[in-house]
Amino acid sequence: MTELRVTDTRGGLVESQHRVIAVVTDANGDVVASAGTTDAPIFWRSAAKPFQLWPLVSRGGVAHYGLESRHLALACASHNGEEVHREVAREWLRLVGLEEDALACGGHPSLSPRVARDMIRERIEPTPIFSNCSGKHAAMLALARMEGWPIQGYQRLDHPVQQAIAESFARWADIPVDRLAWGVDGCTAPAVAAPLDRLAVAWARLGSTDEPAMAQVREAMIAHPELVAGSDRLDTLLMTNWSGRVLAKVGAEGVYAAAIPEHGVGVALKVEDGDMGAAGVALLAVLGQLVQHFGWPGDWSLSSLVDWCQPRIRSTRGEITGESVVEGHLQFT
Repeated sequence: MTELRVTDTRGGLVESQHRVIAVVTDANGDVVASAGTTDAPIFWRSAAKPFQLWPLVSRGGVAHYGLESRHLALACASHNGEEVHREVAREWLRLVGLEEDALACGGHPSLSPRVARDMIRERIEPTPIFSNCSGKHAAMLALARMEGWPIQGYQRLDHPVQQAIAESFARWADIPVDRLAWGVDGCTAPAVAAPLDRLAVAWARLGSTDEPAMAQVREAMIAHPELVAGSDRLDTLLMTNWSGRVLAKVGAEGVYAAAIPEHGVGVALKVEDGDMGAAGVALLAVLGQLVQHFGWPGDWSLSSLVDWCQPRIRSTRGEITGESVVEGHLQFT
């Protein structure tokens, strides 16, 4: 079995290693490449967000509320809680006719260390709208209100909103709904668990489908990479660097997913120990190996992301003390 891992060094010695399971599939579920065992269930975490949005869009929610592409992009986001993100979240709530206190997610410091430091310096207390999931929750509330379902408890698995989302996961991942497993995500909404290869299939379909509602979701993410994550975040940088050619979405506990629309494939990976720093490094390595193996034409250079491909480990004074490198390769079928 081919192994992929991210190794952290310090002083020329190996300090830690993070094993990565990864899989690349097409929209039919055929495996293109893999590393490790990829048919065991993992929690998809925030890599699931486009499929949590799809029920609202497919039922006519865009026209019903007058939503624009920026609103859809924020619903797919794990955003920084920067002012641009908060403003689009406020627009969501105004269009739905609700206040911030309707959001079941809690506030938390920004996912961007720089923005989090600014919040501390300015003594900003993060409320629910600062949550990286506030756009997703606004979309869930919108679905409940549009369908005449109760607003209260929209985040519980037995609520009609979450049942509609479960059907969305089953459809796009091509898996029976009764094979989905569940936990609770950090934002209080249900967290779906399904095999990693099913996540790759769902993302391959996100990137290549002609189904109108999911195509709208895809185009919104492509149009607004700055809303999908934000400043100093790999999702935004990657989608800006390869504009229209890659969609990428991080998930907690070392999860990453991506779609490459022009080649019809989806990528999913999980760092087994949940290390988030290793997840981004691993994603870039997987994308780089795909480009190299297939010789894709066009500019697929990662030169502008070199600091993300092999990040330096630094002291609090900024001195380089080590680095993170990817070892191993995908096995291509």
